[in-house]
Parts: sequence; C-alpha cells; structure tokens
Amino acid sequence: MASPRKFFVIGNWKMNVDKNRINGIVKTMNKASLDPNTEAVVGCPSCYLSHAREHLAPTIGIAAQNCYKVARGNFSGEISPEMIKDCGCDWVIIGHPERRTIFNEPDSFIAEKVAHAQEAGMKIIACLCETTDDRREGRTEEVLFRQLKSLASAISDWSRVVIAFEALWASNTGVFATNQQVQEALSLVRKWLRNNVSDKVADTTRIIYAGSVSSSNCREMATLKDLDGFLVGSAALKPDIVDIINARRTHVTELLTSLRIEEHQG
Repeated sequence: MASPRKFFVIGNWKMNVDKNRINGIVKTMNKASLDPNTEAVVGCPSCYLSHAREHLAPTIGIAAQNCYKVARGNFSGEISPEMIKDCGCDWVIIGHPERRTIFNEPDSFIAEKVAHAQEAGMKIIACLCETTDDRREGRTEEVLFRQLKSLASAISDWSRVVIAFEALWASNTGVFATNQQVQEALSLVRKWLRNNVSDKVADTTRIIYAGSVSSSNCREMATLKDLDGFLVGSAALKPDIVDIINARRTHVTELLTSLRIEEHQG
C-alpha cells in the first residue's frame, strides 16, 4: 500500500544568497522538470521573500526561516507570521538547529512560536535537533522525545506541520549518517506520535531528514520506510536540489525500467 504522505523537499538558503544568486537558483528550478509527486519549498531570508515569490514558479512554495511569537509590536529585527503571509508565502521554519544551538532558543520559546504561527494560518516545518554530544552520549531518544513533547503541546492542526529531524553531528562535519541511523531516528519520532498523539497523526505527518543530503545519497535514502523527504542545506544552492526533489521519481523510473528489461529478457 502506497504511503498517503506526499514527498516533501525544502531547500534552505540560510544566509547565503543575494538577489543575483536567488535569480540563478530560481532560473534553474523554474526550468527543471520537477517531480509533481514531490512538494518543493525553498527557505528564504526574510528580506528576499517577496522577490523570491515574484520570480519563483507558483508550484514551488516559499518558507521564511524563522518568525516571532506575536503578530506585531516593538520587536526590532523580528518578523511575524502575518508579515510572511503578506509577502505571499505560507510556510515557516521554526526551531531550526541553528536557532536552538547558536541563538539558544529553548523548547518553550519554539513552542510559543509554533502556536502563534498556527493561529496565523501558517504551514510549519518544525525542527528537531540531535547534537554531536547527544549522539555520542546515547541521548537520541531522550532529546527527540523532549522536543516532540514541547512541540506537540503547541500544535492544533497536524495536517499543516512537517517535522524535520536534523542530525547536527552529520551536518558539515565530515561524518555521514547511515541509512540505518536515519531510519532509526525517524522511526522513534513516528513511534512517539503514535503513542502520544494518535495513529492518524503518526500515519499522516511527514517526517523529513536533514544532515548533508546531496544528489549522491538522496536516492537510496528516499526509500527508507519512515522518511518523507529532506531539509537540504548547502546542496540547495546548487543544481543538485533538482536531483534531490526528484529523488523518488528517479528511483521509481529506474526500477520500472529494470523490471521491463527483466520481463523482456524472460
């Protein structure tokens, strides 16, 4: 039985673009033949949201990389979900590992942002983070479950949430997560949802992986049972993002071709 969950790939540009570079990425993505069975989104710096929305194909979503927990007020430098929507964008990344580890955002603050973003009608990529120390000290289950518990308390509509698991120990560290390690972590997340939210949420919520995803490892990883897509970092700035968006289509096409060859030879 096919999964009811549509494959999801978000390419996060982080703080690595200007208008000229965005135009180049947009040109590549707009010209590419992207798998219609994959929902494609880009994570854009807030100052370029309107520019990206104006030039990127309407079939590709745009996400802000962060937001604040209220609609308006004296919060210099922040951006609200309402502002993001006013730029024509309906996705936001919340709790990214860089927000957690560099800017020291605690679980409770991230949950407040998630709650308000949902109230504002945004769709959310809610991030979970496992650090190098977490992995080394065997705290994977502990940290994932703690973060999930905090997130779940803030989520009212799971159909508008994608959960992203980032193995920070495998992000630009020279260490790569094995498919088994990825599947084990994603399975833990889905198990927690089943035991603490509902079977329906566990079966329908998309769980994606982040951690040095590239055109060379995405196709095999895309076959994992509990993986529904990727949050892509540096590869999102390159033509590789097209291969990653098409990770499942390429695999299925080659599989069908192989089967046809075997039938013909048989």
